[in-house]
Amino acid sequence: MNRQDAAHALQEQDGNAEEGREFHYTARDFSRVVRLIRERAGIRLNASKEQMVYSRLVRRVRSLGEASFQSYLDRLEAQPDSPEWQLFINALTTNLTEFFREAHHFDLLRVHLQQHAGAGRYRIWCAASSTGEEPYSLAMTVLEGLQGNTFDVEIIASDLDTHVLAVASAAIYPLERLDKLSSERKRAFFLRGKGERAGFARLKSEVREMVDFRQINLQHEHWPLEGRFDAIFCRNVMIYFDQAAQRRILLRIAALLKPHGLLCVGHSESLHFMGDVFRPCGRTAYVPSEAFMQKAAS
Repeated sequence: MNRQDAAHALQEQDGNAEEGREFHYTARDFSRVVRLIRERAGIRLNASKEQMVYSRLVRRVRSLGEASFQSYLDRLEAQPDSPEWQLFINALTTNLTEFFREAHHFDLLRVHLQQHAGAGRYRIWCAASSTGEEPYSLAMTVLEGLQGNTFDVEIIASDLDTHVLAVASAAIYPLERLDKLSSERKRAFFLRGKGERAGFARLKSEVREMVDFRQINLQHEHWPLEGRFDAIFCRNVMIYFDQAAQRRILLRIAALLKPHGLLCVGHSESLHFMGDVFRPCGRTAYVPSEAFMQKAAS
């Protein structure tokens, strides 16, 4: 195929891409979004996400009164410090979560707590808090495991998306989000809304106050964290990064763990390529290897 034929094929592809769409959106626009989200947040989008990108960003294009995706992206790149960049990132980050998702990790944490909670402050970092179900599940696990004696436990929860952090901080959820919880947990940890808040429930203050929410971009050089952690939950995050970025982030996470520190990752994530840094201790659960800890201490 010569250059002219290739250009004609791309034009046809671009034209077909916008059938039935409100705004002009081409294969070039999608490629540009892929590049920008990777540069800004380290997130990889594959070709199957083309329609998802349109459906997620069309509200931003519409709200700003732009005529096309191209003009919206031109606007972004022309203003590198614009607040719109955060809204762009928020729109493209996926936040699928639920209370006690992948329950085996919370069972493992309960045992780990009982083994190590007496050796100084027990610290947990939830590195992808989304709308709060995961860090609040951690807090409930702590309350159950230590029978309310949580004065020496700290939970930090972070996310890249400022919108979901706001939802998490409010700690108010539709009742259907609690469907998989036992009646005992609902009674122990939630207050059912009345009047205007009928159909919703809010976590009790003893749970809410255990969690400190922060915005953290795992791709940034500086993470606003101090000290080491007993447990880090970084689940269903690594799938968005290439292996080089995964290794870079995981090395930093390993350095933040105490020697007995527990790392939990998502059900589709494996750290087999990090065998020099982590060793498995359960299903998609790891602790730092002795070799790594010795090297870090030297």
